[in-house]
Amino acid sequence: MEPHSQFRLLGQRRFLPFYLTQFSGAFNDNLYKNALLLLITFSAGGLMGLSVNVVVNLAAFLFILPFFLFSGIAGQLADNYEKARIIRTVKLAEIVIMALASVGLWFGWYELLLVLLFLMGTQSTFFGPVKYAILPQVLADDELVGGNGLVSMGTFVAILLGTIVAGLLMGYDLAAKMTAVGVLVMAILGYVAARQVPPTGDRSVAAAIRLRPVQETWQLMVIAAERRRVLLAVLAISWFWFLGAAYLTQFPNFARTSLLGDETVVTLLLSTFIVGISVGAMLCERLTRHRISLVPVPWGALGLTLLGVDLFFAVPESPMQSTWLTLLTDPVYLRVLLDLVGIGICGGLFIVPLYAFIQHETPDHKRARIIAALNVINALFMVVSALVGILVLGVLEVSIPGFFLLLSLLNAAVWLVVWRLRRLEPVKSVDN
Repeated sequence: MEPHSQFRLLGQRRFLPFYLTQFSGAFNDNLYKNALLLLITFSAGGLMGLSVNVVVNLAAFLFILPFFLFSGIAGQLADNYEKARIIRTVKLAEIVIMALASVGLWFGWYELLLVLLFLMGTQSTFFGPVKYAILPQVLADDELVGGNGLVSMGTFVAILLGTIVAGLLMGYDLAAKMTAVGVLVMAILGYVAARQVPPTGDRSVAAAIRLRPVQETWQLMVIAAERRRVLLAVLAISWFWFLGAAYLTQFPNFARTSLLGDETVVTLLLSTFIVGISVGAMLCERLTRHRISLVPVPWGALGLTLLGVDLFFAVPESPMQSTWLTLLTDPVYLRVLLDLVGIGICGGLFIVPLYAFIQHETPDHKRARIIAALNVINALFMVVSALVGILVLGVLEVSIPGFFLLLSLLNAAVWLVVWRLRRLEPVKSVDN
């Protein structure tokens, strides 16, 4: 009998509370982070004697730093303690952090808000391993691809909504105070959802948690490298985050310089890209016929290259002033938009089967640490992506469409690797 659609999971307690918990967390992270960056850019005018550009990059660094420092510890906790309990503890910590952030936003204490951005990154670091390690415990094998598709869709839609809401709030005189209320309310709603996550049945192990950030992060790399097939899948996912970070970072300047667009064009580019990823994520279950399979991955990679190349040629040589309506009605600009939708869809096809594959291929007692290793490598690839962007765009002075073309050509090499990956079939069981 044909399995039911993945959307039925949203009506079941074993999945829905967890889904709402991770959605609220991703939304709140991006609402707080983007609102803070916008407030610093347009209101604070720099902090501690530093320029706005330095402070903005410092903020990005503070948010990502905890992934390098604490992922090893987070992986240990998630592998040794009951996961629903960890989720509730992490969400309770989010309420405390956001309560302090609300005070900072209300009174304009930006130095405090930067410190709290580091703590929000820390909270996300501890949630990350549980987020993906819990799925194989609450979903059957034929539900794993669909469940991952829903989680990926929810994550990216939450990122998009958090970013858009942060931008909309900046249009009001009381932007900081409205943000203060918003982030605290979302943290409370996230905790309410977390309270409904059923126990996973893990037997907590009284293991010694080693508080050695650098050594434990390195140990994660050792664990991830134990299975070559899993390591290749981890690196493939991290490459997607490299690529995605590069696109998302350049959208504002791409809209302004290559399309002569206003703020609405930036929002439309971001929206189409993320909606595309969500559609691709949702298609995976049907394309894999509810099986854990890597067959869609090379086709997604091929699409990322071909559509990325077409995007380079789609950008008009002599752009005119544009708005969101121009992109939807002018055939030249519409081609740019369709390429970005296609790139997003191919991205969804690329990562969702890889996540399901990693979850299925890793033993229960190491799964969270391998997910933690994935988070570290993702963070590293995103940092390198930013550095490559600075080098190519700033030092070599390549245009943004040229940068997108270079990324697409690099992705062709990745396609050759994942083409071989497609033949890897999941093993029937993983015991060690």
